[in-house]
Amino acid sequence: MRSVRDIRILEDIPVLVRASLNVEIADGKVTNGFRMKEALPTIEYLRSRRARVVLIGHITGNGTETLKPVCDAMKQFIPDISFCPVTTGAEARAAVRNLLPGQVVMLENLRRDKGEEKNGSAFAHAVAELADVFVQDCFDVLHREHASVVGIPQILPSYAGLLVEKEVAGLTKALSPRKPSLAIVGGAKFSTKEPVLRKLLSLYTNVYVGGALGNDFVKARGYEAGKSFVSNADPKAIKEMAADPRIVLSVDAHVAPPGSKKEQSRVSKIDAVQPDEAILDDGPESVLKIEALLKDAKSVLWNGPLGNYENGFVDGTEGVARAIAASNAEAIVGGGDTVAAIEKLGVSHKFAFISTAGGAMLEFLSKGTLPGLRALG
Repeated sequence: MRSVRDIRILEDIPVLVRASLNVEIADGKVTNGFRMKEALPTIEYLRSRRARVVLIGHITGNGTETLKPVCDAMKQFIPDISFCPVTTGAEARAAVRNLLPGQVVMLENLRRDKGEEKNGSAFAHAVAELADVFVQDCFDVLHREHASVVGIPQILPSYAGLLVEKEVAGLTKALSPRKPSLAIVGGAKFSTKEPVLRKLLSLYTNVYVGGALGNDFVKARGYEAGKSFVSNADPKAIKEMAADPRIVLSVDAHVAPPGSKKEQSRVSKIDAVQPDEAILDDGPESVLKIEALLKDAKSVLWNGPLGNYENGFVDGTEGVARAIAASNAEAIVGGGDTVAAIEKLGVSHKFAFISTAGGAMLEFLSKGTLPGLRALG
């Protein structure tokens, strides 16, 4: 990959930066600015070289969300940043043209135009015409074949930003763990996680599978999964992997009828889940089991929550975050809820590397590359 550091002339050059701006927003305010802060080094590098910086990005949702709250939050770091309520056209061209060297403008949510996710050629050209150079600095979307990921690099000279370089270096290290080692994978969807699970089994001493993903394995080992979320993936593939002794599963769980709140749940041994109950979080004995594996571990990789995190079932995830932070292992983590737990507990400094990515992290680990990286040549 060519690096943003390789661009020889930047002064007064309009530079299009695909930045990591997909942050959590509630009531019009940014509630977790981790990704936004990780975007700053590339922006500041370009500002120091007196480039005219044009930020593009997205907010996850139904396509109507606005990046305005992100721009407002970024003013604490870049006071004179401006916001443009469109992504293409005359108003966007004027906003870029009016920038002085070292100034920054943030354009509106790319996903308001269907051409972004469809990798539409017309949309890619309309965005690309705003600048002379493209810098890809949003690692968390590089597994998507979107216009701002694979389309624009076909049009403009393209370079990797400092965050993308940092992500590649950090996650490449996870592919060579020091033994004994432990990988922890949560979240859901066996069908999307199967490739990375197979890869991790070839690299790590033990692989702990938790969260909704763990339900598939609990069921495959013959335990009652009740009303738990399970995938519709090939049961034969899950059963085959579940038979591997290096796969470690929860021994207890927070369970309750579907739709219950945290206070309505109970802790159950994994072999005592009732048919009308759902497994909603890994239990305290499961956290202790992970702690035992961490005592000797030199390398740890973690991606994905161990419970229904968004609905308040946070004990398993936060327990593991504390356990890893207290260990001597070199820890690499990623995934939105995983990072949220670490940030909430104030233990970020205990981790060797925290990725801004979830799905992109897993795909990079399983394949060693991503469509967005290949697009950069």
